[in-house]
Amino acid sequence: MPIPDYQSCMLPLLRFASDGADHALKEAVTVLAEEFRLTEEEKSEYLPSGQQTVIQNRVAWARTYMKKAGLLVSPRRGYLAITQRGQSVLRENPKAIDVAFLERFPEFIEFKALRHEKNEGSPAVAAAPASDIGKTPHEALESAYDRLRSELAAEILSTIKVSEPVLFEEIVVDLLVKMGYGGSRKDAGQAIGRRGDEGIDGIIKEDRLGLDIIYIQAKRWAATVGRPEIQKFAGALDGQRARKGIFITTSDFSREAEDYVSRIDKKIILIDGQTMARLMIDFGVGVTSVSTYELKKIDSDYFETA
Repeated sequence: MPIPDYQSCMLPLLRFASDGADHALKEAVTVLAEEFRLTEEEKSEYLPSGQQTVIQNRVAWARTYMKKAGLLVSPRRGYLAITQRGQSVLRENPKAIDVAFLERFPEFIEFKALRHEKNEGSPAVAAAPASDIGKTPHEALESAYDRLRSELAAEILSTIKVSEPVLFEEIVVDLLVKMGYGGSRKDAGQAIGRRGDEGIDGIIKEDRLGLDIIYIQAKRWAATVGRPEIQKFAGALDGQRARKGIFITTSDFSREAEDYVSRIDKKIILIDGQTMARLMIDFGVGVTSVSTYELKKIDSDYFETA
């Protein structure tokens, strides 16, 4: 079954806490994952940021919402416990607990009103896609960020494809230098687009000390790069007695090409257009910051008495 949304986690989480003991949130995540019969792959599925698993995030938000409704409390950091109100709700034997159910409690109504007041008139909230329904606020934020990244990557790639070839060569140099290759920008600038012999477009230092050399093929192509092109590049590496290479293109690679590089002794990294565009975003090449949002959480230790 798919990973349940945070509302589906509410009733099982409350039942888990029904023994009245203090429970660690991570213990609750483990128990609920087993109750929902999640596979190992589903248990280890992360949010786009890679900072937290999806099931951890959803159980945590289920706890937060029920805390706002007075059904759970946090006796100490990272823990949860049921309240008398929570026990009373369980005695009703509800079929489910969701946001609509929690609206019977004035504390939750107040919490929800504060959230709506902050979001009122926000275009981003009004335009939230149907795919975000059932997601936690954290998931919805990361989903929106990922969509913006995808749109930006597509814009970068389309711009590169209509630019002059020399600009593509400069982009490759700038990106590799930002990623830590090539020594100085001046050294790296002499690497790409200068050789063009025997199937090699350039060379670049693996690190600032030049402990090893990486050979590069950089092609601004529209067609899919197939296995024959990669084999030619591998042969060119043989001619240079080289062990490492990077083949970077604005298009993509065939499955046969990817399979080929996975089976040869040489280390050849394939970077397709989408990957290149996302790396440019990550390392700040050809992009500029417009807005910065810092996501914070409460520091529970600050509010604890000595």
